[in-house]
Amino acid sequence: MRDFLPADKASREHALGVIRQSFSAHGFDEIETPVMEDAARLHSGLGGDNEKLAFAVMKRGLKATDVAAAVAADDLLSLADLGLRFDLTVPLARFYATHRAELPTVFRAIQIAPVWRAERPQKGRYRQFVQCDIDIIGEAGPLAEIELITATAATLDALGLTGCSIRINDRRILTTMLGHWGIAPELSERALITIDKLDKIGVDGVVAELAGLGVDTAGIADTVNTLGGSGWNVGAEAPDWLDQTAFADLLALRAAMPGVDLVFDPTLVRGMGYYTGTIFEISHPTLGYSLGGGGRYDGMIGRFLGTDVPACGFSIGFERIVDLLGADDASTARAVVLVHNPDANPAQLVNLKTALVADGLRVRLERRTKNLKALLDRAAEAGFGRFAFVGNDTTTAAELEFKDLGT
Repeated sequence: MRDFLPADKASREHALGVIRQSFSAHGFDEIETPVMEDAARLHSGLGGDNEKLAFAVMKRGLKATDVAAAVAADDLLSLADLGLRFDLTVPLARFYATHRAELPTVFRAIQIAPVWRAERPQKGRYRQFVQCDIDIIGEAGPLAEIELITATAATLDALGLTGCSIRINDRRILTTMLGHWGIAPELSERALITIDKLDKIGVDGVVAELAGLGVDTAGIADTVNTLGGSGWNVGAEAPDWLDQTAFADLLALRAAMPGVDLVFDPTLVRGMGYYTGTIFEISHPTLGYSLGGGGRYDGMIGRFLGTDVPACGFSIGFERIVDLLGADDASTARAVVLVHNPDANPAQLVNLKTALVADGLRVRLERRTKNLKALLDRAAEAGFGRFAFVGNDTTTAAELEFKDLGT
């Protein structure tokens, strides 16, 4: 969990503004949900390994005997009735089940908010981080995937991120692949977790882990190498063992979005256990990790509502993306510092500042110090792009001579 200095906070807010504007332009509406959810809901088996990383909130009024009994029974979760959300999809499912009568038949949602996971602190992994999600609930056809992928690709472009591609796969393809390898159904989820590590541990590592599960790994390495791990693009044919309907659906998606760089990757897994169909992930050529992802999760809302409702979502990995973005040059140019003498007239300074603010500038007043360079360096680090000296006889903004900071 981190603090953010003013310049960092400004960069983050600028990026969030771009994301919100882009998502909204594609017809999505923003909602907000509580940071805490019912513990049973968070541990309902839908969140995969992330459920193990959820922060639990202990029940109020617990006694030492309650804790001792839970420890003895190896049931510490019984001490908690709430928990901090580990993603935004489980809360959205609960939100929709609660407010369905007040929402349109096809609901397009934006959620931009922090989530919490008890991660092991390391570069790129935080215990509190922001997720930027868009979801479509109530649309069973491919229009949901097309809208989500198109909106996400447009948002990446609006942020200035170039070179991104979107890898796509389908859970049905993964299921037939596991069947082709002879992996027993009861080992499927553990095998998928292993396959999901392909980009980290390589083909040999995947084969070794599968062998450790008792899987006959004969031919698996050849199949994975044939598929190419990531970036395997085929024409109109696929191996006989692969789910042909799912493959045809993915080809149709690619044909529907000629302006989006879609790459079919049959080894793409996505770690969350609630995905039921199409899955996708954002890749960047200079990075060894994804910048976001999502997929179809048609079975989740039915767990809360009692009636199945089709749903699909895409999440941008905000923390990773914001680290790739440079400073907002336009905002920096509009941020100016007025350096004044210690004996300057306060009314004069406020009048100058007010006039500049009315012209759309961001203005900070700074008293001139002996170490002027340090003052200006701090201003530049805070996101200000220009400065001007205010003389005691300066009366109008037109008299100010602005210079670029750092020159």
